[in-house]
Amino acid sequence: MKVLVVGGGGREHAIVKKIKENKSVTEIYALPGNGGIAGDAVCVDIGAKDIDAIVNFAAENNIDYAVVAPDDPLVLGCVDALEAKGIPCFGPRANAAIIEGSKVFSKNLMKKYGIPTAEYEVFDDCQKALEYLETAPIPTVVKADGLALGKGVIIAMTRDEAMDAVRSIMEDKQFGKSGDRIVIEEFLTGPEVSVLCFTDSKTVAPMVSSMDHKRAGDNDTGLNTGGMGTVAPNPYYTESVAAECMEKIFLPTVAAMNAEGRPFKGCLYFGLMLTPNGPKVIEYNCRFGDPETQVVLPLLSSDLLTVMQAVTEERLAEINVEWKKENACCVIMASKGYPQAYEKGYEITIPDAIWNNVYVAGANLKDGKLLTNGGRVLGATATAASLSEAVDEAYKLVKQIDFGNAYYRNDIGKKALMASMEG
Repeated sequence: MKVLVVGGGGREHAIVKKIKENKSVTEIYALPGNGGIAGDAVCVDIGAKDIDAIVNFAAENNIDYAVVAPDDPLVLGCVDALEAKGIPCFGPRANAAIIEGSKVFSKNLMKKYGIPTAEYEVFDDCQKALEYLETAPIPTVVKADGLALGKGVIIAMTRDEAMDAVRSIMEDKQFGKSGDRIVIEEFLTGPEVSVLCFTDSKTVAPMVSSMDHKRAGDNDTGLNTGGMGTVAPNPYYTESVAAECMEKIFLPTVAAMNAEGRPFKGCLYFGLMLTPNGPKVIEYNCRFGDPETQVVLPLLSSDLLTVMQAVTEERLAEINVEWKKENACCVIMASKGYPQAYEKGYEITIPDAIWNNVYVAGANLKDGKLLTNGGRVLGATATAASLSEAVDEAYKLVKQIDFGNAYYRNDIGKKALMASMEG
């Protein structure tokens, strides 16, 4: 069986490694992949947004199944285009991927169907947004409507910060056309939880919950990043919270998308805040999270490709999706200076013995050497019976990996461990 994975980051490397476990898979292609993914799949230099080239490659190479992992190609209709050529896919069609592609759409969806989320207002006029902020409650959250590489959300602690955020998004076009409309949203408090769910538009099978670490520095200091590490499961996500989320958020969201004529099939990501008034949705993603995937998939004991095919064929209810009763920790190793300016081109050395625990995000191959080529370079993931063991093992992995200008946080899992002790 020939499988194609669209994308080229750590998330895609985790998906590729998990799909490789299926004995019926003979070839895996990654478009574009990266220097590290090349150790586990055939990488082809076709960009994830080049839909025509992806479809042509898939057709010419008799691809049996495709996994479209990143948000951009999903929103651009990559699944629609592949399916039109008769290639079964994992991932939502464009009309369902809008749940991430437009924050205005997703907020209006939640309001219409009574799904708990923060209060909000929508603006397409900068001046009106600024006037609203003169009396709006502070702190507040300003969000660009469209995709912005995970960076289109600004938490403003003062009125001036909020106004600066609006101007930078709407006037300075910091995120291009994604900022033509904005959402100004109530600031919520409480522990954050990420829950990825398999869904075939009928059945919802939640994955293990996780906790992301977004800030660049220890103790949640510094700039926001795409994620500096994750742990799973999230200790704040108890069985009773999970039951409430299923009843009030997960199933109603899937039903709402069906009611709108936009059935969602794939991985639906719920970014949740456990507020004093119950769980609320901060954001939806139409795909696997990055780096959450790097801790969630290693805990999956079922075969990933089998589950994905069941989603595609709308028979998820027939599949028993099983998880290991273990904990996982992923520590991201980045280039010093990320998420701002950083140097690249440093050689990366990863011992063969730990290769299966490493997910490469930003690297290329040159003359047989793996060289840094991104802000987030790789993630090292360990699983263990307890969270403290998983954290210790992950940092042992990190210490065996070497590249120039390497940087990582030293406190991944610390907050979760404290929460576990409180619990």
